[in-house]
Amino acid sequence: MSASRVAEPAPRSRPGRPRSEASRAAVLRATSELLHEVGLRAMTTEEIANRSGASKATIYKWWPNKYAVAIEAFLSEITAESQDPDTGSARDDLTAVVRGLMHFYSGPSGRVFAQLVGEAQADPLVHRELRTNLVESRRDTFRAIWMRGVERGEFRADVDPDAALDVIIGPPLYRLLFGQGELTDAAADTLVDVAIRGLAAGD
Repeated sequence: MSASRVAEPAPRSRPGRPRSEASRAAVLRATSELLHEVGLRAMTTEEIANRSGASKATIYKWWPNKYAVAIEAFLSEITAESQDPDTGSARDDLTAVVRGLMHFYSGPSGRVFAQLVGEAQADPLVHRELRTNLVESRRDTFRAIWMRGVERGEFRADVDPDAALDVIIGPPLYRLLFGQGELTDAAADTLVDVAIRGLAAGD
């Protein structure tokens, strides 16, 4: 009976199966290199494929376009520059994270990030990818710092959190996009100090 049993067909691979972490890392690394070498608009998906060793079909299976790849590549870079330090002091945490943003904005990656911001104004897909995968993750870091500060009595509980985040995050981005002011540690310290004067809880 077992001899006449029909063998079951091998399961077919499913679309959207987990991507190879090695290939993903290679694609993101290649994208970062090309962004710095040729810029966002000049970079092509074919160049990313050639440099990373992944096929264009594989890249398009994982990302809808080159802008989505660029945003994910940037996310890995900016996360390394501005992680949540959680020092026990909200002022120290904000200073460290804003300094990280300044370092990121003032380097080669900052210029490419400005290109992404500009592209997002005309392309809804780029705008959505940038906001969802990059901007919101940064705001989450600042929001966590803010909430810890409120819980410890360092910040005013009656201030709208999103408004407070805008006050802290906005100036570095403004300086990047318009070149109005320095992107240095000293500038970061001054901006945080000014913001905290209006946001700190009273005695």
